[in-house]
Amino acid sequence: MQHVRFVARAVALAAVLLVGVGACALDPQGDGSGAAAPAPVGVTERASGASAAPTPGQPTGSPPAQPSRTATPKPSRTATPKPSATPKPSSSGFTGCPQGEHQRAVETYLARLGGFGKLTVDGRQSAADCAAIKRFQRRYGISPAAGRAGATTYDVAKRLAGTDVRRCRAGAGLTFCIDLTRQTVWAMRGGTVVMGPTVTRTGMAGYATPTGTYRVGGRNLREWSNPYEVWLPYWQRFNGGIGFHETTTYLHNGAIGSHGCVNLLHADAVRLWELGSIGTRVVVFGRRPGT
Repeated sequence: MQHVRFVARAVALAAVLLVGVGACALDPQGDGSGAAAPAPVGVTERASGASAAPTPGQPTGSPPAQPSRTATPKPSRTATPKPSATPKPSSSGFTGCPQGEHQRAVETYLARLGGFGKLTVDGRQSAADCAAIKRFQRRYGISPAAGRAGATTYDVAKRLAGTDVRRCRAGAGLTFCIDLTRQTVWAMRGGTVVMGPTVTRTGMAGYATPTGTYRVGGRNLREWSNPYEVWLPYWQRFNGGIGFHETTTYLHNGAIGSHGCVNLLHADAVRLWELGSIGTRVVVFGRRPGT
């Protein structure tokens, strides 16, 4: 009799254990132990903002289980390569400097002008091309000087490369030459260029700089303009109230212009001041586009 009771108790205990194991493994609503069931994906996203689904089998109300070594493998050294300090040219082209829409043309003009470093005329940006274009942009006040062959860089390079200094009817002495068509300025003495062509901005529509041959009649390191209430650095007057001076605005803003004066970059205004004197000959020819 005792043996029968012992067997019955063993069978009952085994049944309880089997029911408990089945509830833990199969019941998605919980195991009756008080731990919450995994939250639906939508609830987790709304509560935390995360887009990933919760880990199956891990209750959201309890502390996260410690991942096993095989569950989340450690990234290898090659999984996330370190970026190189200096971008290197590749077979598809140099990527360390932006390439503009006028790459080949700018390369051509800079090679013709010379003095900005070695570059290759092939329409593809390289480290040498980038450095040369940056030097050109810094020299002629083009902003930003990032080495990109954009519209302004193209326009300035084309005008300078297309300037023919022989078109200026310079005399035996010093002559300041102004090409209104190409918006460039240079200086000659006895037929020899003593200051190479540089950029300028002359009178806008309604205030076109007049052509002709003149003489510098007045000079002042800092001239005050009464009608426009602005200082004009390195002023050299050659025709009434018209003269050379350092620009007071961004020179390459083609939408505006002067009221007849010849605007120059700082370095060029200084150089022209150093060369000039009262009586220096000034030759103005051509016509600014749009005037």
